[in-house]
Amino acid sequence: MHLVYLGLGSNLGRRRILLKRAIQLIGERVGAVVRQSSLIETEPWGFESKHKFLNGVILCETDKSPREVLVLTQQIERDLGRKSKSHPLTLSPSHLLTSSPSHLYKDRPIDIDILLYDDLTIDEPDLKIPHPLMEQRDFVMIPLNEIKPR
Repeated sequence: MHLVYLGLGSNLGRRRILLKRAIQLIGERVGAVVRQSSLIETEPWGFESKHKFLNGVILCETDKSPREVLVLTQQIERDLGRKSKSHPLTLSPSHLLTSSPSHLYKDRPIDIDILLYDDLTIDEPDLKIPHPLMEQRDFVMIPLNEIKPR
């Protein structure tokens, strides 16, 4: 079994219910949820919105590969109402330099990011583990540090 830490966020709709449902679906499709942080309310990161986020982190035990976890979590996002995931990690470096963050991020009912998968390092266009921006984000690091052994 592998250990995967997933970051969760929601700033549209019934945020707490969406996060609870996402965790349930992750448990059914990805693997057993063995730890769950408390949820924290945060301001949007990388864009402006009047909608605050609820964020948390979970730890799953899974027999799925990192790629399978990505596909499954993206399907869960779609099942819970996410329209598209235009993510800056999939954009070229030149696009990142010429685009403002507000064009890269937007309000969303659910967001699921793979933060860590065992101690693997993966650097593919659409899959980067560890998540390269997680240490810049308190909304990830606070709940991650709550449940991750040091």
